[in-house]
Amino acid sequence: MSTALASANISAFLFDLDGTLVDTAPDLIAALNSVLQLNQLSPIPYATLRPLVSNGADALISYGFGENLPKKKHQAVKASFLNYYQEHLAQESRLFDGFDQVLLQLEKQDIPWGIVTNKPEYLTTPLLNNLQLLKRASCVVCGDQVTQPKPHPESILMACRQLNIAPNTALYLGDAKRDIQAAKLAGLKSIACSYGYIPPDDDITRWQADRIIKHPDELLVAAQMLFSASPALV
Repeated sequence: MSTALASANISAFLFDLDGTLVDTAPDLIAALNSVLQLNQLSPIPYATLRPLVSNGADALISYGFGENLPKKKHQAVKASFLNYYQEHLAQESRLFDGFDQVLLQLEKQDIPWGIVTNKPEYLTTPLLNNLQLLKRASCVVCGDQVTQPKPHPESILMACRQLNIAPNTALYLGDAKRDIQAAKLAGLKSIACSYGYIPPDDDITRWQADRIIKHPDELLVAAQMLFSASPALV
C-alpha cells in the first residue's frame, strides 16, 4: 500500500475505536459470556453478539439478560462485566487486518491520526497502551472527557482543537450512524466502514456518509478521492 496524500490536503485522520480501528469484539463478548455463566445462563454465540458490540456494555447486557432486567440487577451485572473486561481487555483485541499498514503510511507521510471514542478513558488508555498505539496516536478523546459524547460533535471538535486543525480539512472513520452524524455536525468528511459492528437491520447506505469502505485497505484511496473532489480543498 502506497498512496500519496499530500496533494489531497488532508490535515488528519480521526478514527472511532471499537469496530473501526480495533477489533475489540472477542474480549467484550468474552466478558458478557463470563457474566452470563456466573448467573447460570448459557453463553451466546460470537456471531450473534458481534453486531451489537459498538453499542456498548448496556446493549450487550440487555441482549444477554433481557430488556426487562431490573435496574439494580443491571447495574450489578454491568459492574461484573466491566471488571472482567478491564482485566482482559487486550487479550484478543487487535487492529483490524490491514490497519497497521494504513497507520504506517500516515506516519510516513507525517499526517497525524487520532482516536475519538465513546469508550471511557480508564478502558481506552490501557487498551491502546497494550496494543502499542497510545504513543503513536496524535490525540485520543474519550467519551467521559466531554459533556456530550457522539453523536454530538463535541468530542470530534475537541480532537481538532488538540491537533490545531480546521475540521473541514480532516476526516472521520466510523462503524456506526452516530459516528457519521458527529462527523457531519463537526464539519469533517465522513467515511463509514462496513466491516465493523453493524446490526443486520441497520442500513449503512442510509447514514449519508461521504464514502463507504469494506476493508481498511480501501481507506487511503477513498480519502484521497474524497478530498481531491472537494473544491474547498483543491
